[in-house]
Amino acid sequence: SQGKVNATSHDVMAIVIISLQTFAGMWINAFMASVLCIVWLQKKSFNSNEKILLLLGCCRFCYLGITWVYSFLSLLYPRCLYVHPIPQILSALQSFFNFSNLWVSACLCVFYCIKIANFRHIFFIYLKGKIDRIVPWLLLGSVFFSSVISIVVYNIIDEAHGDNLNSTGREYFWKLNIKMDEYFFPLYFLSGFGFAIAFMAVIFSALLILFSLWRHKSKMQTNSGKNLSMDAHVKAMKSVLSFSFIYSVNFACFILTMIYATKKANPVVFLILVFQYAFPFVHSLILIFSNHKLEKTLRRTLSCGKCKVCMR
Repeated sequence: SQGKVNATSHDVMAIVIISLQTFAGMWINAFMASVLCIVWLQKKSFNSNEKILLLLGCCRFCYLGITWVYSFLSLLYPRCLYVHPIPQILSALQSFFNFSNLWVSACLCVFYCIKIANFRHIFFIYLKGKIDRIVPWLLLGSVFFSSVISIVVYNIIDEAHGDNLNSTGREYFWKLNIKMDEYFFPLYFLSGFGFAIAFMAVIFSALLILFSLWRHKSKMQTNSGKNLSMDAHVKAMKSVLSFSFIYSVNFACFILTMIYATKKANPVVFLILVFQYAFPFVHSLILIFSNHKLEKTLRRTLSCGKCKVCMR
């Protein structure tokens, strides 16, 4: 009975929409990671920005894949999620790649802030000079923190399921759902804490770049010529502001997930999932179009695809 499909027309429509978003996001992140790998092999060197983008693309590709598997099973084969250790492994992997995605993207905003913004504070000057050495440690710290979160998530899910191993049938599912509700609060508290720190880092970086841009613009008002520093400020500001907006939407979706996780609100949960699946895809597109090399390669790839279609 565990292999039997238990899905309504609503579930089928939901999995189709989620699949389209997932595969689009996986393709765009796989494209970004593969282009950066080719550049790495050609140049035999990697700058800090490319390191962050490569790790971000890999994390988002894996996150979308794991989350799609989790959504597919929960909608079409929900009984599989009660078989040990499937829910533990899927939840741990999903948490690891999700927090890696969030923290690495936050590191990208911090990198832009330190690299672009101009402040005379001695600590900021020190960070600007050492940022290329700090980036690998930031990425390593993000992966380490994500690993800790995933281990905690695995233990919580495993303990919740382990307390109900002797139950069967309807009683099993009923008791398991109640037991899972008891574990929601510490789990979401831990997740919310990590999410909030990353969110604050993004917002703080955006505010610093905005303030630096305002100061620089006021100093350059008398200069009518084109200023490269001003162009760098504006370009970074557009990227960070757009990311801050979609990051804020993703944070709001996370809050809504905590509210509706234990309620029978399928339309609301589905809408939240749509926005959450759009986050890795939309932000990766913004990063590609803000990078001249990636944008040029993407346009060339799409144009070659159109030519092949026309030839057929």
